[in-house]
Amino acid sequence: MTDLSHYRNIGIFAHVDAGKTTTTERILKLTGKIHKTGEVHDGAATTDFMEQEQERGITIQSAATTCYWRDHRFNIIDTPGHVDFTVEVYRSLKVLDGGVGVFCGSGGVEPQSETNWRYANESEVARIIFVNKLDRMGADFLRVVKQVKNVLGANPLVMCLPIGVEENFKGLVDLLERKAYVWDDSGLPENFEIVDIPADMIDQVEKYREEMIETALEQDDDLLMAYMEGEEPSIEDVKNCIRKGTIALDFFPTYCGSAFKNKGVQMVLDAVVDYLPCPTDVDPQPLTDENGDETGEHAIVSTEESLKALAFKIMDDRFGALTFVRIYSGVLEKGTTILNSFTGKTERIGRMVEMHADDRNEIDRAQAGDIIAIVGMKNVQTGHTLCDPKNPVTLEPMIFPEPVISIAVKPKDKGGSEKMGVAIGKMIAEDPSFRVETDEDSGETILKGMGELHLDIKVDILNRTYGVDLIVGQPQVAYRETITLPIEDSYTHKKQSGGSGQFGKIDYRIKPGEPGSGFAFSSSVVGGNVPKEFFPAIEKGFKGMMEEGPMAGYPVLDVEIELYDGGFHAVDSSAVAFEIAAKGAFRQSMPKAGPQIIEPIMKVDVFTPEDHVGDVIGDLNRRRGMIKDQEAGVTGVRIKADVPLSEMFGYIGHLRTMTSGRGQFSMEFAHYLPCPQNIAADVIAAAKELKEAK
Repeated sequence: MTDLSHYRNIGIFAHVDAGKTTTTERILKLTGKIHKTGEVHDGAATTDFMEQEQERGITIQSAATTCYWRDHRFNIIDTPGHVDFTVEVYRSLKVLDGGVGVFCGSGGVEPQSETNWRYANESEVARIIFVNKLDRMGADFLRVVKQVKNVLGANPLVMCLPIGVEENFKGLVDLLERKAYVWDDSGLPENFEIVDIPADMIDQVEKYREEMIETALEQDDDLLMAYMEGEEPSIEDVKNCIRKGTIALDFFPTYCGSAFKNKGVQMVLDAVVDYLPCPTDVDPQPLTDENGDETGEHAIVSTEESLKALAFKIMDDRFGALTFVRIYSGVLEKGTTILNSFTGKTERIGRMVEMHADDRNEIDRAQAGDIIAIVGMKNVQTGHTLCDPKNPVTLEPMIFPEPVISIAVKPKDKGGSEKMGVAIGKMIAEDPSFRVETDEDSGETILKGMGELHLDIKVDILNRTYGVDLIVGQPQVAYRETITLPIEDSYTHKKQSGGSGQFGKIDYRIKPGEPGSGFAFSSSVVGGNVPKEFFPAIEKGFKGMMEEGPMAGYPVLDVEIELYDGGFHAVDSSAVAFEIAAKGAFRQSMPKAGPQIIEPIMKVDVFTPEDHVGDVIGDLNRRRGMIKDQEAGVTGVRIKADVPLSEMFGYIGHLRTMTSGRGQFSMEFAHYLPCPQNIAADVIAAAKELKEAK
C-alpha cells in the first residue's frame, strides 16, 4: 500500500509560449524519466505527441505522465496555454491537488495567465509560481512578481532571487537556506556549485528573506511572536508554515530560472514536495444527487472507503479508447466490475495503464490518489463517476462552455461520410467543448467550437488522423435572438374533429430577462383556472420553441414567461393541448415583443510593439471594438478590447502584417450584445436566402 503523503498530483499551466512543455521536459529529465530532452521548437517534446502539436509548437491536449523525486510520486499533467483549449486546463485542474503556474520572465502575466489563474482559483488548487525564461532579453523577475500581485490579485511569496539578468543570468539565491547556486555554461542541470552570496546582493537577500519569513510565520501565532522578540525560527518550522499557507491559498511560493538552460528546475521540484498538498491535504470532492446538487457528503481520500473515481478525459489512439480517471477513494483492480452512476450501467475493468504521454505501463491495481487510464471502456464520457456497484455515488460534475463559432463541412467523396461519422464520434467524446450538428435540410455537418484555431485543428485531425478529405465552408457566428419589450397576451388552442377535442387557453406575460439568464418560466395562476398538472406541458411548449427565433431562426436567449391565467375544459383539455397552445402563443407573441438579433462579443487581448499601437487601435475601432484598457510593458503594449466575433475572423494575419510579425492576441467569449441595425438586416437576409435555397 503506497503512502498517500508521498503523492503529488500536479498540473503545469500558463499562457502560450511561457515554457510549460519545456519545463515538463526538464522535470522528466531530472527525475530520470527520459534520458534525452526533446525541444518544443524541434517538435520533439515528450508530452506534445500529436502531429499538430509538433508542427505548430503548441500544446493542444493535456498529457499525463508519472515520475519520482525525493521518493515522492508526481502525477504530472502538461496543459495547453492557448485560449481555444482552456477546456483542457479546466478539466485537468478539476482532478489535480496542486499546480505549477509558469510565467515568462519578459512577457509576464499575459491574457491566458489570467484565465488559467481564475480557473485554478475556482477549483481551489494550491500553486507554486515559476518565472521562466530569465535569460531572455527584457526579463525582470521582480517586475513579474509585481504583475502577479496587481493583475492576478495574488500574493506571491518570493523564495529565491536571480543572480544576473538576461544573457548574464547564471544562478539563484535560495532565500530560506541563504545559499547561492551558480550553473556553468554546459547547460547540464547537475553542473552547479554552491557559492557565497554575491556581495552586492546581501542587503536585497536579507530584505526579501525577512519579508518571506514574516509572511510565512503569520500561519503560526506562537512562532510569529517569538520571531518578533528576536528568536530565529528553524528552517523546518518556516517550511511547515509555508506549506500550511500554500495549501490554504494564502500565498504562492515563487521561484525563478530558465527551464531551457536547465537552471532552477530542481528548486521547483523540491518546492512541489515541500509545499504542495498530497491527496489527503485537500478538501474532499463533494458528492451530488441526480440533479447535480450537493448532498453534503464527500469523497474522503482513503483506500479504506468504497471506490469513487472521476473520468476526466477520453482519448482515442492506436490502441483504442483510453479513459483517464482520477481515483478519489478506494482501490481499483483489474477484472473488477464498476458502476457508471451517470448511465446506471456496469462495466468490467480490462486493462489499466499508467501513462507517460503516449506510452504506457500496464498495471493490475490502482488506489485513492492515483491518476491512471483504463483501456476500452464503453459509454463513459468526460465527467462521469465510476463507483462500487454496491455503493452508488455521483461526484460533482464538470460544466463546459458553449461554442461560439461554427463551420459547415462535407466529405469530398461518398465513402468519406461513414469514416467522418466514426471519427467525429470519437472526437466529441475526447473534447466536450467541440459539438457537431447535422443540418437536416442541406445534409451538411456543422462543427462548433471555441475559436478558429480550435476548428482548424479539428479539420486537420479529421484529414490526417482519420483520412477524411473535407470541403470546408466559411466560419459562421453563433448569433442569437432576444426580445426588448414586455407584453401581455392570450392564446386559445381549440380543435374539434368528432369525439373528444383539444382545448387549452393561456394568458401570459413575456418580458426580457437579465443578460445570460437564458429561459425562465413561472406561474402565478390562482383559483385553478389552469390545473397545476398542465404547467410542465406549457413550460415544455414555450421552451421547445426557444430553439428557433422569429427573425432569422437563431436560438432565443434571456426571456421570462409568466403564466397568470387561462381556461380549461373538463374533457377536452390535456397536456398535449396546452403544449400546442404554448407553441402557438410563442409564434403569436414573439414578433410583438421587439425581437432583436444579438451577437457574441469577445474579450480580446492584443500584444503589440509600441511603434504599432496606433495602427492596432485604429484597426480594432474599425472592427467595432470598444477599447477597455492599455498597459505598457517592457517589450510592448497590451490592449484590451471587446470586439464582435464576426469582425475577428482572420485577425491573426492582419495583426502580423501590421506589426511585422511581432503581434500576438488571444480572445475568449465575454457576452452577447445587440447587433447594429445594418448587420442585423444582413444576418436576417442571409438566413432567408439559406431557407429559400433549401
